[in-house]
Amino acid sequence: GKSRYGITAGASAPEVLVEQVVSRLKEMTGVAPHELPGVEENIVFSMPKELRPA
Repeated sequence: GKSRYGITAGASAPEVLVEQVVSRLKEMTGVAPHELPGVEENIVFSMPKELRPA
């Protein structure tokens, strides 16, 4: 079997789904997850003017 696996999730991924995947992998492998630090992003997008309140 594999001794390492990685999981990534985008901002739109529900936290509960990510937790369920991690939990299931732990059940299947017996390996406790180890969370690595991510990169903090501070990008802000403006709402398109067509969608802004009048």
